[in-house]
Amino acid sequence: MMNAIEIRNLCKNFGDKQVISSLNMNVPVGSIYGFIGENGSGKSTTEKMICGLIPLTSGTIKLFGKDYLDIDIHSKMSCLIESPGCFPSLSVWNNLMLHATNLNLVNKEDEVREVLKLVRMEGAAGNKYKNCSLGMKQRIGIALALLGNPELLVLDEPINGLDVDGMRIMREILVDLASKGKTILISSHILGELEKIATHYGIIRHGKMIKEITAEEFEKECRTFIGLKTKDLNLTKEILKNKYDRVDQDEEEYIRIYDNVTPEEVVQYLYQKNIIINEIKVDRVGLEEYYIDLMKEGGKY
Repeated sequence: MMNAIEIRNLCKNFGDKQVISSLNMNVPVGSIYGFIGENGSGKSTTEKMICGLIPLTSGTIKLFGKDYLDIDIHSKMSCLIESPGCFPSLSVWNNLMLHATNLNLVNKEDEVREVLKLVRMEGAAGNKYKNCSLGMKQRIGIALALLGNPELLVLDEPINGLDVDGMRIMREILVDLASKGKTILISSHILGELEKIATHYGIIRHGKMIKEITAEEFEKECRTFIGLKTKDLNLTKEILKNKYDRVDQDEEEYIRIYDNVTPEEVVQYLYQKNIIINEIKVDRVGLEEYYIDLMKEGGKY
């Protein structure tokens, strides 16, 4: 499969400080690529270099097999870094029309109507930008990025700060765009939301890519566990540790057993020890916990 973004040995220095170090990245065409890392890890810097907003120090960036500075490649990509560049007192429609004019689009009105429809903003075209909610402004930013029908979108934190409904709408928009053949590179700190839509992940730490993984590989690699609750968690945990090798307790006060064992076996064992189980479930580690473990020295993955 061809890569929409292919980065090799990318480095970026600001003065004497190196913020990106020998970074490699592969974003397949048609994917939703979740770019993950803590604050200051280099996500935004990498995205800005991909978009040609800041120069790289060394290494290579290719977009759809061509050098990222190739003049023909810029019509294939668009980005939303930080916040949309809109005039507060202009309407949503006029902001989009102004951007369409700057892009020298032929059928400006038709394209603006189309992108407003894609981001579920048809009914808000007459609203002044300054009166729009955060969720609406994020969608307007994506609408701006979609003008000109780019094949690649680079989105920096588009779901951060949104309420539950706003995040749901944004998820639906991004999945819809991917179904239409768009490639989306998206960074976010809200890993639970990212897990619902991403097809690929790249995890960066201190300017280095420490892991790239597909959603399918992530599903296979994530540990499953049996979680349970009893009246006396401490006693139950000690009893379970006498039989099973990997037992701990999570933040929700579920005792977890990671051994290859069935719930029936656990219930029977605890019943023999006069421990009554109040709740039991089979679950797996999610993206957020996977990421936290990966960040730890000697992590579990």
